[in-house]
Amino acid sequence: MSRSPQDRFDPPSQPGISLEALTEAFAQAMGTFPAHRESPDSGPADGVGEKAAELTCAKEAAADDAVCPVCPRSILEAMLFVGRRDGGPLRVEELAEPVRGVEPGEIPALVDELNRRYRAHGCPYEIQSEQGGYRLALRRPFHSLRDRFYGRVREARLSRAAIDVLAIVAYEQPLTAEQIGRLRGKSSGHVISQLVRRRLLRIERPQTGPRTAQYHTTDRFLRLFGLEDLDDLPRSEELDR
Repeated sequence: MSRSPQDRFDPPSQPGISLEALTEAFAQAMGTFPAHRESPDSGPADGVGEKAAELTCAKEAAADDAVCPVCPRSILEAMLFVGRRDGGPLRVEELAEPVRGVEPGEIPALVDELNRRYRAHGCPYEIQSEQGGYRLALRRPFHSLRDRFYGRVREARLSRAAIDVLAIVAYEQPLTAEQIGRLRGKSSGHVISQLVRRRLLRIERPQTGPRTAQYHTTDRFLRLFGLEDLDDLPRSEELDR
């Protein structure tokens, strides 16, 4: 049965929101501005304006990609930015594994390239070599700012036993709990646990062979004793003097 013209659905007389108004509202919310489109009375049709807008978006996307291309250098930088859960340095093997076509031996050159770019742009951070790995860290002139941001560090006293264990690990690391006890001449499990809780020692398990926990000093240990890295530890000839 055919419908009469009166039975057909008539759109409401009140006009809806135009595509242009929606585009403008979205652009304002995103902090951007849509490409200018001519009105039908004064210039090209809406279809031409939409094509122009699409072209503008494509050019902007291409420009963004050019600023930060996905390449071995940017992937390495992203990994260092995220870092390890325990705050320790990332080993070259860990950094090379997700990057296709990059061997561990190529990581130092990429790190040097990134550090040159940081220096050229006056960045307050750099990639530091530490305990056979790398980490992204603030440069020394900005350490006081970091300390102000985190607040005053509460002082804590270390026992003679804790200092003995730290000294043994600092010079001989990595060491297992058994090796530490043997070098110290007595069981040291409770002292080691205390130092791990205070984040002065960290635990690592070898990738191959026995998975026995091994202990290393941490960045917090270096800061506590005013060391840049483990090479700054006093050597036997300095202690003799």
